[in-house]
Amino acid sequence: MGGHATGAGTDPGPVTVRRGLPAGAERRAADLYWEAFGRKLGPALDPPEKAVPFLAAHLNADRAVCALVDGRLVGLAGYELDGRSLTGGSASDVLRAYGHLRGLRRLALLALFERRPAPGQLVMDGIAVDAGMRGRGIGGLLLEEVAAVAAESGCREVRLDVIDTNPRARALYERRGFRAVRTERTPYLRGLLGFGAVTTMRRAVAVREEGAL
Repeated sequence: MGGHATGAGTDPGPVTVRRGLPAGAERRAADLYWEAFGRKLGPALDPPEKAVPFLAAHLNADRAVCALVDGRLVGLAGYELDGRSLTGGSASDVLRAYGHLRGLRRLALLALFERRPAPGQLVMDGIAVDAGMRGRGIGGLLLEEVAAVAAESGCREVRLDVIDTNPRARALYERRGFRAVRTERTPYLRGLLGFGAVTTMRRAVAVREEGAL
């Protein structure tokens, strides 16, 4: 498990990967998620002081794999399986938090991000790593754990979407065996959402024997 507690000027302990969001880590998870995706989700959920608590209150803890160092959450990857994803919140939750008139517009924007899995697919719901912990291979560890979840769940591939303004993430996915299969260009949304193209990537996984029919 995690190493010794760290102080100023000391190296952090080893990375531990676990399934499920630890109890009490919801706000930390929402902070990391917003750091990674706030630019993308901002038009729908801004301002941050409202968006982060909203995300924290509607996370599905069992739809995440997490990276911990000395017990502190330093990275997470969410996924959608059996109709549930890491980021939850119903339409009524959005309307309640943002008001009816403004909430309707936000729901329309959130609908642009919806991606339904095809049969046999596990869809990733984003990956976020603490900026101060990058370069330690945490993103790769999280991706491999998501692939293991997919295999054990009887899925044959993992699918994700990456926006054109995030080449760092795309490079990570390619190193971990993901291949681009389609790019949807939406230049008319660049001014609104900050990106003008979304690329769908897929990675095949071998179904575990116990998960096969």
